[in-house]
Amino acid sequence: MCMSEMATENTNWFSFGQRDMTVFIFVMSLSGLQYAITEVLPEFDVGPLELGVGDFIFIPIVLVLLFRTFWAALAVPMGEIVFEDILLGDFNGLGVMEDLLLVSTCFFFAALLFQDPKNRRQLAAVVLIAEGLNEFLAMFVDIGKVYIGVEELEAVPGLPESILVLEGVDFITQMVITGIIFGVIPALYLYPKLHGKIEPLMGMEPYKGTRGASMVRGFSWKAALAVLLAFPLAFGFAAAEEAGFGLNIVWEPEFMDAYGEMFIVIPIVVAALVAIVVWQRAKHSA
Repeated sequence: MCMSEMATENTNWFSFGQRDMTVFIFVMSLSGLQYAITEVLPEFDVGPLELGVGDFIFIPIVLVLLFRTFWAALAVPMGEIVFEDILLGDFNGLGVMEDLLLVSTCFFFAALLFQDPKNRRQLAAVVLIAEGLNEFLAMFVDIGKVYIGVEELEAVPGLPESILVLEGVDFITQMVITGIIFGVIPALYLYPKLHGKIEPLMGMEPYKGTRGASMVRGFSWKAALAVLLAFPLAFGFAAAEEAGFGLNIVWEPEFMDAYGEMFIVIPIVVAALVAIVVWQRAKHSA
C-alpha cells in the first residue's frame, strides 16, 4: 500500500462524527458488558496460578474489525473503566491508563492488518495479534510493577526468576483461554455472521477489503509507533501508581460491602441497557 493510500485510510479511521460517537458508545457498552460478566465467572487456583476467563475478547475485537475506527478500539478499554471500574467502585486513577493505552493501540494496530474480510486465517491471525500483543506488553508492565513494589527483590534467592516464569506461564494460559477459546474460535463464527449486516444499521459502509490481499498491505508504521510509545507510557503510569507518588484519584466506594456481591449485576444491566438504547436509536436514524 502506498503512503497516500495509507494516509487516506488512517484519516477515515480517525474521523469523528455523529455516527462515530454512536459506534463509540455502542462498542463501549458491549465491551463493558463482557468485562462485567467475566468479572463474576469463577477462577481456579492451580498452584500459584489463577486460571479463568480473562475476557470474552471476541466481542470487542469483532466490533473493532466491523466498524474500523480508532474510536471503536478506544471504546474497548473505556468499557472496562466505565462499567466495571467506576460502577463497581474499583477506579484507581493512574492504574486505568495501562489498559487504556495498551488495549486501544494494540487493537488499532491489529485491525489495520485485516485486509481481506473473507480470509478466515487472516481473521484468526488478527485476533491473536490483538490479544497477544496486549498480553505480552502487559506482562512486562506487571513484572516492572513487582520489581518496583517489592523492596530488596534481589535479596530473595530465585524470586526474580520465579516472577518471570509465572508471568510467562500466565501469558501462555491466557493466550490459550482468552486468545483461542474465547477469541479466535467464536470470532471465526461471529464476524462472518455480522459483516455487512450491522454496519449499515450504524450508518456505516461495510468493509469490503481486497480479495487475496496480505496483512503486510495493512501494516502501518504510525500504528506500530503508537504501540511502542504506549508501552513506556503505560509502564510509567503503572510505576507511579505502584510507587505511591500521591498522583492517584481513587474512587473506591464500599458498594460491595454495603450491598453484597449481587451489586455486580448493576453494571451488567446498565451496560446492556445502554447498548440496547444506542442500537435502537441507530436503527431508527439509519
